[in-house]
Amino acid sequence: MDHADHLDHVISAAAEQGAGNLLRIVLIVGVLGAVFLAWFLLRGYKNDDRGDD
Repeated sequence: MDHADHLDHVISAAAEQGAGNLLRIVLIVGVLGAVFLAWFLLRGYKNDDRGDD
């Protein structure tokens, strides 16, 4: 039975690593989304000084 307990421990450790990858992906997507949102909002503040009045 000792071998089966070891296998359960390995399986649970592998499942925990999946959550780390998911968290890494969520953080990367969040940062990229924040950069895109900042670019989208700030481009409207750009001065358009072409003199087309």
